Amino acid sequence: MCYTLRMEFPETRGTGRRRGRSIALRGISFALVAVLAFGAGLAIGSSGSPAAVVSRIPLIGDGLDATPDPNVDLADFWKAWNALKENYVITHASSTLPTAKDRVFGAIQGLANSYGDPYTVFFPPEEAKAFSDNISGTFAGVGMEIDVKNGVLTVIAPLKGTPAEMAGIKAGDQIAAIDGKPTDGVPVDEAVNEIRGPAGTTVTLSLVRNGKAFDVKVMRAAIQVPETDDGLDASSGVYHIALYEFTENSAGLFDQAFARFLASGSKKLVIDLRGDPGGYLDAAVDIASHFLPKGATVVTEDFGGKQQNDVHTSLGYDDVPPGTKVVVLIDGGSASASEILAGALQDHHAATLIGTRSFGKGSVQELISLGGGALKVTVARWITPAGHWIMGNGITPDIVVPFTQADATAGKDPQMARAVRFLTTGK
Repeated sequence: MCYTLRMEFPETRGTGRRRGRSIALRGISFALVAVLAFGAGLAIGSSGSPAAVVSRIPLIGDGLDATPDPNVDLADFWKAWNALKENYVITHASSTLPTAKDRVFGAIQGLANSYGDPYTVFFPPEEAKAFSDNISGTFAGVGMEIDVKNGVLTVIAPLKGTPAEMAGIKAGDQIAAIDGKPTDGVPVDEAVNEIRGPAGTTVTLSLVRNGKAFDVKVMRAAIQVPETDDGLDASSGVYHIALYEFTENSAGLFDQAFARFLASGSKKLVIDLRGDPGGYLDAAVDIASHFLPKGATVVTEDFGGKQQNDVHTSLGYDDVPPGTKVVVLIDGGSASASEILAGALQDHHAATLIGTRSFGKGSVQELISLGGGALKVTVARWITPAGHWIMGNGITPDIVVPFTQADATAGKDPQMARAVRFLTTGK
């Protein structure tokens, strides 16, 4: 059987509450962040169950197109196949000859790797099972999201209140080794498998920050992450709502925080997306719908001309009081659904963005079963309403304000201070 499982850097459509909106499932969509962030540390809901799970996998047929491409000359491949078969000699007592299936899987892995995309990979059966365990939530970890940036395995953001955050790991830290094993050329999914493990065990991460290398030992745990925080600053009259991730519950939690904002009477709002690695696409669209009219584009899923683009639009709650000024805070740890929300509000001039450039995480993967293994293929990219690619570019704030280690040590938050200044003075 062949199936597809669509995985998006912003996550899922169709699993959360949607105010009566009909949802058409195209496969099952959920965020790759569930694999990356939760692969490095599973988020657990208040009931103790995983925050995001795959409930069913749709079947789309009994096989893939196996027609040979007549324009491809495979003579060199078969020469290599036969040369290895005839000449290779085992030199280690513990070694075994690969089966024909193993060699085919190796060739498919090489084919996928030739595209140069860290998210287009092939999992042989054993790795495919581990990947399935990741997305089903049967693991624990340290609570951070990782990705490849400029060819280096990098921390997007530690999740709030997790072992990774408590160990001092920061957004932008480069991971040079995991338990002493170098990460050069290691796919993200493989790195996730190395970092995750049973709760109570430890993993040692060799990190590089600002050119300085150091080791951090972190104890794995089942991760419970607060999703929102909000409140009114009485001295400035500025109301803030912080989102730490986008789960299936986040839209409802934002609704509650937004209702408290309305009840406060404030017309100055800060939405803090710093260090938010993203999550469910539905949550980003739902939250954007408070600020945008019905039908306004939130994000476009661009398939590069291979199929019709999918435009995700505002549900049109559009219930921000007239005269309200909105600031969105972003930084290098803001990724995925965070970038979709920030980009939509910026492009529609519904908010002013302050902080530093976001991570730049905006591609969509499809998982295809193949010979007992799984082929994960990048099939689309996320485009903001104004036509900007999120992947690799991120979202650039309207007002750039850095946040240095010296600021953190001194207990200062220049980005929030700049937001308050902008909202209270207009400058």
